[in-house]
Amino acid sequence: MWPRPYWTEKLERAWAERRVVWLPGVRRVGKTTLARSLPDVEYFDCELPRVRRLLDDPEGFLGSLGRRRIVLDEIHRLADASEVLKIAADHYPDVRVLATGSSVLGASARFRDTLAGRKREVWLTPMTLADQVAFGGGPLARRLLRGGLPPFYLAPELPEADFQEWMDAYWARDIQELFRLERRQSFQRFVELVLARSGGMFEATRFARECEVSRTTIGNYLAVLEGTLVAHVIRPFTTRRATEIVAAPKVYGFDTGFAAYHRGWSELRREDLGVLWEHYVLNELQAGLQRRDLRYWRDKQGHEVDFVVADRAGAPVAIECKWSAREFEADNVAAFRRRYPRGATYVVAQDVDRRSTRTAGGVTLTVVGLPDLVRALGDDRRGARAEPR
Repeated sequence: MWPRPYWTEKLERAWAERRVVWLPGVRRVGKTTLARSLPDVEYFDCELPRVRRLLDDPEGFLGSLGRRRIVLDEIHRLADASEVLKIAADHYPDVRVLATGSSVLGASARFRDTLAGRKREVWLTPMTLADQVAFGGGPLARRLLRGGLPPFYLAPELPEADFQEWMDAYWARDIQELFRLERRQSFQRFVELVLARSGGMFEATRFARECEVSRTTIGNYLAVLEGTLVAHVIRPFTTRRATEIVAAPKVYGFDTGFAAYHRGWSELRREDLGVLWEHYVLNELQAGLQRRDLRYWRDKQGHEVDFVVADRAGAPVAIECKWSAREFEADNVAAFRRRYPRGATYVVAQDVDRRSTRTAGGVTLTVVGLPDLVRALGDDRRGARAEPR
């Protein structure tokens, strides 16, 4: 069992603030292993009929616990999971519950209450930089190609067969249990196309044609991928100016390994690294900030900023991702800052060890490595306190 102190600390801090903590994450991302590694917990696997029978009487179950900290793993298997968590939060002040599942709470009809105000959420993303260190290090290219699911990353060889096995389990266990979609072939074709085109602009009509379903069905499919954390919809940052893209989202697959696999890459070439680095930066931002509302910016002249972090009261932070800092050109951020002059501007590259400040294209920007970027944007100090929006 590999230690994951980065995530253990987030969970402990969340438990200190709320009695119920929701731990979502995709299949095989390590939720069960992480939950069972916590000290002084009693573990219950809700996939077992015996456990489900115990939880048919939530008050009797919670009142009879031998320990005050419990894990309810795969809680979506219960008939009314949100009722159990609501009772625990409202009536058992000495009990701390960690519940895990493969979707955002409330993404499906299985969860009738999102427990707003009663829980903290810690989103377990694919492996972070801190996880790589905990797992013994290794080259960044290995993490980009194999992805961030621990069994895939740690396998002796590139586990190509496991990628398809994961897809089959995702359909059978997550989609059918939570959403009961029909037309498996069309849905799986859609997932494969999203992963193969990960990081690109999303055109629903094109996907509808290729998957032989309606545009409305494609919208429903995308909502399912977003709800199960298999795709991240990055919407445009805009103040509705006529010169900006205001509606078309970009869609990223959840993991660099799956993006590489569905592109047919078994080895990475120099030209493949930039797009996977962009995915990796997104994963690190999501893990550190615990937010799903990151944006991108693009104008109608083709200028684009990879990610924008914006709060209603704050100035927008612009982030450009480059495999090498030498590849950075200032045209895109300069166009952005002409419209939005307030706010920090970062260039994040894998070959930067020490942050520096310089001016390019009339813009003052900070060149950073990935750990410095996440720390600068708040990382642990704000991540576990605010539920993802």
